[in-house]
Amino acid sequence: MPGVGPKTAQRLALHLIKRPEKEVQALAQALIFAKQQVGLCKVCFHLSAEPICSICSNQNRDRTTICVVADSRDTIALEKTREYRGLYHVLGGVISPMDGIGPEQLNIEALVRRITKEQIEEVILAISPSVEGETTTLYINGLLRPFTKVTRIAFGLPMGGDLEYADEVTLARALEGRRELD
Repeated sequence: MPGVGPKTAQRLALHLIKRPEKEVQALAQALIFAKQQVGLCKVCFHLSAEPICSICSNQNRDRTTICVVADSRDTIALEKTREYRGLYHVLGGVISPMDGIGPEQLNIEALVRRITKEQIEEVILAISPSVEGETTTLYINGLLRPFTKVTRIAFGLPMGGDLEYADEVTLARALEGRRELD
């Protein structure tokens, strides 16, 4: 499983082997139930147990702004900040020709349809600054720029980070994303 190294996997396996069979079966049933119940929102493609997720169905959200992310983990991370009040659009990955992932494998066409049909004033691109993320950002910017304002989140140094340990790209992005102090 992603994020689980060999030692952790071994500990989990040994723990499960030691547990009573009823507990292991209950865990297996819970996993099967979750897999059957959770799907993708028909509007934004975020994980949801309903056809339309709680974010898209929330009428108190700013319906003029869409934040585009690579996957649902990014949506969850942004929601934890409690700063963003708009809608989302989950691409389902990033453009990666080396992995055989082109724009047609992602939810980009659906994003363009949303932008052209709804009254969207701004699209915020919140895609990680990897080579693939940059490619995806540039591609989407080119598609959406004729229809609406397109912005991207700022990148830079984490709180508590030291300049001497930051790489050149991070420092350059921090300088580019600077803003005037109030």
